[in-house]
Amino acid sequence: MSWVDDYKKKLCSAEEAVSLIKSHHRVYISGNAATPYVLMKALAQRKDELEDVELTHVLLIGEDPFSAPEMEGHFRHNSLFVGPADRKAINEGRSAYVPIFLHQIPELFYSGQMPIDVAMLHLSPPDEHGFMSYGVEVLASKAAAETAKYVIAQVNDKMPRVLGDSFIHVSRVDKIVEISEDLPELEKKPATEVEKKIGKFIADLIEDGSTLQLGIGGIPDAVLAELETRRDLGIHTEMVSDGVMEGIEKGIITGAKKTFHPYKVVLTFMLGSKRLYEFSNNNPIFEAHPTDYTNHPFNVARNEKMIAINSAIEVDITGQVCSDSIGTYIYSGFGGQVDFIRGAAHSKGGKPIIALPSTAKNGEISRIVPFLKQGAGVVTTRADVRYVVTEYGVAYLHGKNLQERTEALINIAHPRFRNDLIKEAKKRNLLK
Repeated sequence: MSWVDDYKKKLCSAEEAVSLIKSHHRVYISGNAATPYVLMKALAQRKDELEDVELTHVLLIGEDPFSAPEMEGHFRHNSLFVGPADRKAINEGRSAYVPIFLHQIPELFYSGQMPIDVAMLHLSPPDEHGFMSYGVEVLASKAAAETAKYVIAQVNDKMPRVLGDSFIHVSRVDKIVEISEDLPELEKKPATEVEKKIGKFIADLIEDGSTLQLGIGGIPDAVLAELETRRDLGIHTEMVSDGVMEGIEKGIITGAKKTFHPYKVVLTFMLGSKRLYEFSNNNPIFEAHPTDYTNHPFNVARNEKMIAINSAIEVDITGQVCSDSIGTYIYSGFGGQVDFIRGAAHSKGGKPIIALPSTAKNGEISRIVPFLKQGAGVVTTRADVRYVVTEYGVAYLHGKNLQERTEALINIAHPRFRNDLIKEAKKRNLLK
């Protein structure tokens, strides 16, 4: 049977596709801009037929039908990275969160520690050879598809064919649902004055020929805006957004000096505008890989002058970084922060950076704190942290003792909170 005939044979409605899912199944759902809404809605409609279906995934974007209170007992998230979709259910105890480094997620599936019954994916249409691209998110979808008992796919003619280790053949999919829907877009907001100041401090640390890892938000965008005089920058990152595309178009990002995958932008997912998705379609500059490749610290470190830029919720005066919770309230996840911080630390000429505004809640509270909030989780340890940047400057912590770290971090805290931080530090004999 040709792949075309096989494809046609597997075409069905969303309702028929999700009929493969049974009570007590573990279902992997692709996320970010590849969240398969049509399949999710069809599955949610079967709630009264199903009990204790576990949904595992990284960040889901958009409306989540499974987190409503009436879904308890029928569906539960076992989230590998928490977002707005599942945050309330997790903090109310109706779902769960798994703290894990992003590069280790595929091995959960390959090893059988977390066996997958059904992988629910969002793919591009097949090419002339019958291969469908995972599109804007490879992440752990490839591992889930390769280990699942069943694979069901939402095939979207608006999903770009992103190149790399990012394809699945029609023959390996059990049910196919065709759709034509725009992908979710990330609204780009202008950087604030605080973000611009942080961006300038970070840009001063970046040399020509550096390779960058950037995340979501105003600070990464502000950094890129400050790099217009740099040359031959490279990208090896978890996420690509519009700023990377703009850097390529301006000739700032070429990858010519990269020591690992030169001339290529290596990523595991994209989140941005429709123009970014169109720009990425069949574009050989992009190579999408699963997280056990992109995020593995050994691979990150193969890029010389690797600059990793990550954010935090709060940092204590000894350098402990909390990024996934606000006290006991689970907010996000480990993601790739530690993967890239450690990778950059082992890169020749690399610089791991934690960047955050000095305050939160409109300046009411300091994000440089004497102690992390009770119940807060340490994502990046103080032994891993090298650079911490706020709008008040750069603190370099590597090789520094607790007293030296405390002084450096207080110096980049908001001036309004420095006296209180000094008092607390003196109580602990961290300052004289």
